[in-house]
Amino acid sequence: MSTSEVYTEPKGKIQFDDNSLLPALFGNHDEHLLQIEQLLDVRLRYRGNNLEILGPTTSCEIADKAIVSLYTRLKNDLEVGSGEVMAAVRIASGQDNTAGNLQLRTRKRTIMPRSPNQADYIRALEKYDLVFGLGPAGTGKTYLAVAVAVTYLLQGKIDRIILSRPAVEAGERLGYLPGDLQDKIDPYLRPLYDALHDMLPGDQVIRRMGSGEIEVAPLAFMRGRTLDHAFVILDEAQNTSVMQMKMFLTRLGEKSRMVITGDMSQIDLPAGTRSGLGDALQVLDGVAGIGMVNFTEKDVVRHSLVMRIVRAYDSRDNRRS
Repeated sequence: MSTSEVYTEPKGKIQFDDNSLLPALFGNHDEHLLQIEQLLDVRLRYRGNNLEILGPTTSCEIADKAIVSLYTRLKNDLEVGSGEVMAAVRIASGQDNTAGNLQLRTRKRTIMPRSPNQADYIRALEKYDLVFGLGPAGTGKTYLAVAVAVTYLLQGKIDRIILSRPAVEAGERLGYLPGDLQDKIDPYLRPLYDALHDMLPGDQVIRRMGSGEIEVAPLAFMRGRTLDHAFVILDEAQNTSVMQMKMFLTRLGEKSRMVITGDMSQIDLPAGTRSGLGDALQVLDGVAGIGMVNFTEKDVVRHSLVMRIVRAYDSRDNRRS
């Protein structure tokens, strides 16, 4: 915590009814409590089943909400780690009292939003047939979309999941990669496979892909198809051309949902080629029935050390400029 001010009088107090959950709540060597102290500039001290919160009033209120939400997770047999602690603080800081109720239950884990924008994104995915998720990498745009898709498939709301990416990255060409067509394509689609395996047992992923319930394919494979009763996700959409984007958008069929994710600051198209994502955002501006969520760096969910590394590089770049 900050040493700029010493707090002696508690501004809040929490009494827990199940002491057996406190080791998991507090973390090894109280690491979760220390994390909350550092994030909110508060002091936390406990004795028995009582936890006192000392610090500025607003920070204490946020800490109270975050700790209670983490304790509730444990009572519901859900895990609590440093990522969940960060998420609880972000959600509590955003004054969103309903975000903690958003849960996506897959076969392998229960996924919850880790920031107010992530909560808004999940709500948009459940409300609109077409959703754009925009912002930097690491904000959960694609991961949460896959989580909602898997949940819908398990609940029988859709018949299949279709995950797609344009095969354009950092100026590379598929033809220069070794192997057959599938070998050339797989590296570009690996993040989508990873998300699936994070939510479903490996044998289920293989079985469902074999039956056609789950399809992972390059964007070019979408041409000429009508996608009914499906949850369709286009990742890295900033690397589509205008014609590719139009082609993809017009694939939407009956009782289907479509999600388009991308980061306009990471375009790998040849110089002079207009991004289909940027073009679509202009053309579809104001069209009813479309959800749009913009993520920022504050929504990036990474190891705390990575965040400090990013800040260090940003600080260096700012000094140079």
